[in-house]
Amino acid sequence: MLTRRTALHRAALNITATVCAMGLAASAFAQATTAKYPDRPVKIIVALAAGGSVDMIARTLGQKLQTSMGQAFVVDNRAGASGQIGMPAVKQSPADGYTLTVSPASFLTTNKSVFKSLPYDPEADFVPVSLLVNQPMVLVITNKQKYPTVAALLAAAKAAPGSITYATSGDGSPQHLAGLMFETRTQAKLLHVPYKGGALAVNDALAGTVDAMFAVMPEALPHIKSGKFTALGVMSPQRSTVLPAVPTMVENGFADMNLSAWIGLLAPAKTPKPVVDQLNKAVVAAMDPELKAKLAENGMEVTTSTPEALSQIIARDIKVHAELVKASGLVPQ
Repeated sequence: MLTRRTALHRAALNITATVCAMGLAASAFAQATTAKYPDRPVKIIVALAAGGSVDMIARTLGQKLQTSMGQAFVVDNRAGASGQIGMPAVKQSPADGYTLTVSPASFLTTNKSVFKSLPYDPEADFVPVSLLVNQPMVLVITNKQKYPTVAALLAAAKAAPGSITYATSGDGSPQHLAGLMFETRTQAKLLHVPYKGGALAVNDALAGTVDAMFAVMPEALPHIKSGKFTALGVMSPQRSTVLPAVPTMVENGFADMNLSAWIGLLAPAKTPKPVVDQLNKAVVAAMDPELKAKLAENGMEVTTSTPEALSQIIARDIKVHAELVKASGLVPQ
């Protein structure tokens, strides 16, 4: 007859064996899933309309991944409400690697500060795969005789607070955040002129209706090359590869004035790590010299990353953007 102690010991051994078997089975399933991934088309949700830089990156990357991974990567545009239509659709999708999103930084960082509530949590509801490109902000003006340097523009702003105007695509936009960062770091007061979209802001900046613009690199680059805009400083730690002759804000004498409208690739939370790692490896391989050169022509700097590094970037920028929004006095919508 078994003693109570012996019976308990055998039961414990059986439980341990069962747990180990379940762990091995789960590991084997994950390996098998990864080995055959992808075995059907993959959807890339873009929470913006077709035609912009984020959509272009998604489609270009999708074509590369289709070639290397043997399955179609199909872009699905879910535009509207500053990402609050497309991003929840990603969140609610099965976490199996067959739904991804190519997202601008703002949907994962700034939105948390400019909206009272979001139908998604930028950090908890998604798993980063890789950073794709950096789009550094650049300070541009049209009147280079009046403002030949950042120092000259700053001197004018301090001499007459609120007299220097700058255009943006709206409250909380990357252009607005860049202007707020400039004001915060320099203790100058500029006059923010928001427009309903980047194209309208650029047009008025080109016309000289406003004095300056903190522009996303792709929207400013064609006009810098044509001579219609003069670039005074780039808001990145190092000089931009697409504008190597333009000094950084740090070189202009302003430390910690870095801001990028980056774009990243993410998947729903709980997507298996082997699938995320496989996607990351494929993305890094896809960003070959030919693609880098093509994107550079449009003002985009290819910058891939590990999933962990992108997670850190998101956490950092949520904090930085929250501080800028708070300093501006913007009331969350």
